[in-house]
Amino acid sequence: VQLQASGGGLVQAGGSLRLSCAASGFTSAYYGIGWVRQAPRKEREGVACQSSGDGWTWYADSVKGRFTISGDVAKNMFALQMNSLKPEDTAVYYCATEIGGCADLNRGAAGSWGQGTQVTVSS
Repeated sequence: VQLQASGGGLVQAGGSLRLSCAASGFTSAYYGIGWVRQAPRKEREGVACQSSGDGWTWYADSVKGRFTISGDVAKNMFALQMNSLKPEDTAVYYCATEIGGCADLNRGAAGSWGQGTQVTVSS
């Protein structure tokens, strides 16, 4: 699977950013796709995931109510809308996917990764 991420950047606290991910080469019709982030000196953290089968979504507690994952399965295009950003959201964000669903992504692991994109939130 190939994943091409875009978006990210620098924003003030309270602002918004949108990350996009273009995917291709899926070998299974059932997969989870989402975002994993890694802040300096911290472990990778699952942020959000969407299941291709039924559109079920999962969010980390730290982003619930602020981030929204969406996707067009037919077009293999996915996005993460990030609102009310906080300095603690600063991290490199990775678009990632896993065959079968979101179980691994929720734990910050995945089978395929896109390149990271930096999100920096200033206070």
